[in-house]
Amino acid sequence: MGNSGPESAPHLPRHVAIIMDGNGRWAKSRNLPRTQGHLEGVRRVEEIVEAARLMGIKVLTLYTFSTENWNRPLSEVQMLMTTLCAVLDRKVNQLIRDNIRLQTIGRKDGLPADVIKSMERTSGATKDCTGLILNLALNYGGRSEILDAAKNLAEKVTSGQMSLSDISEETFQQALYTAGMPDPDLLIRTSGEQRISNFLLWQLSYAEFYFTDIYWPQFNTGEFQKAIADYQKRDRRYGRVGIASS
Repeated sequence: MGNSGPESAPHLPRHVAIIMDGNGRWAKSRNLPRTQGHLEGVRRVEEIVEAARLMGIKVLTLYTFSTENWNRPLSEVQMLMTTLCAVLDRKVNQLIRDNIRLQTIGRKDGLPADVIKSMERTSGATKDCTGLILNLALNYGGRSEILDAAKNLAEKVTSGQMSLSDISEETFQQALYTAGMPDPDLLIRTSGEQRISNFLLWQLSYAEFYFTDIYWPQFNTGEFQKAIADYQKRDRRYGRVGIASS
């Protein structure tokens, strides 16, 4: 990538979160089975991870499988889980070579044992990598995350490990699945939908949103660069008066 790309421009987002939507609709529009859409979507994941790494983005969080996705047909769920295991096992050495650390957020309860094993093996193998953090939201729901954090803090208060007055935004944030990570600067959602679908409800409070009509299997490096460039044009005020208005 040349020096004229978005990686050389200012205000690069530290943390980009993506809702990868539209695999099934992409496949349907081509008279292909939904499974083909998911397989093509995996190729885009590999492409966008590489693009984010080269740009110097610190964290890339991908909405991989939500708590609501269990309502899909069993055959599709099984295919998604099998594919996830295969990809993690196949990519572990490349992740290490590329200095990418794999992390996951979400509830392990309910996930197949082989998926948990692949997740733990890959995250353990990459734990010392210091480059891009690839954060997979798996069996994830934003409301569940907030409930889990609240229960965790309540248990600490009840047991005397902390007092009620110790609970603040900072301590609550440390009880979330994303503890230790910066909040997303940019949320990207593909396929034309304009909602966040129970994704990172706490963490997206001040994120910039970028919606595109393009289905995820079509979201290539060029489209990712376009989203980053759009973000870089924005004036993030966080409630303050912007530069143009001051």
